[in-house]
Amino acid sequence: MNEEIRAMQAAMEREGYIAEPTIATAVFLAKEMQKPLLVEGEAGVGKTEIAKVLARMLQTELIRLQCYEGLDTNTALYEWNYQRQLLRLKVAEHEKRDPAKLEELIFGREYLLERPLLRAITRREGPAVLLIDEIDRADEGFEAFLLEVLSDFQITIPELGTIRAEHLPFVVLTSSRSREIGDVSLALERAGDIFDRRHDRWSHTPPMLRAPQTRLRRRLLMRRRRCMHRLGQAFARLSARSIARFA
Repeated sequence: MNEEIRAMQAAMEREGYIAEPTIATAVFLAKEMQKPLLVEGEAGVGKTEIAKVLARMLQTELIRLQCYEGLDTNTALYEWNYQRQLLRLKVAEHEKRDPAKLEELIFGREYLLERPLLRAITRREGPAVLLIDEIDRADEGFEAFLLEVLSDFQITIPELGTIRAEHLPFVVLTSSRSREIGDVSLALERAGDIFDRRHDRWSHTPPMLRAPQTRLRRRLLMRRRRCMHRLGQAFARLSARSIARFA
């Protein structure tokens, strides 16, 4: 196994995630190539934990978009703060501002409520980890919109124009396989993260990750360590008693 993959595996373990070589390889390649990583698996196997661990390793913000049926672009992208806009209009009327300039006044960035996708693109402190959780629960229409965002990392807001990513976020998508993923899955394969479905094997650049029972393994390891610690304490007490008898 490559030394860089071993280093990634060790770094993930330090953050409490026991990663198999395939997982460490996928995370490493997604990070180095700046390509989205799709994680498939049953509920509770630790899919979202990969994004959390990656954020901790990179010491950056984790931005989460929870998908569900009926999720629309406004919830995922942005909304205007209508309360603040109305309040500003009333203040402008009191100040007798020029009505022609009111639209420009209230449709500024300060009146924009950034939702997860826009927040991940506009973050100035550096690249964030964007977790798009349970993409299979979203509608196909939202998939098409998400494909456009992930391909260009830019968003057009009619009142403000096109906003481009200052730093490309690290993207992790998860799926519980409640349905087949369409365009997003194909886009990830076209982007170079290739998984050979025909032979059900990994290629040299694996983007689709079937998450193993990592959480269970982690629990078992922690229990084993606790048991060893308790056994050590028990032997220490027995040794102390033995010494006290012969003293």
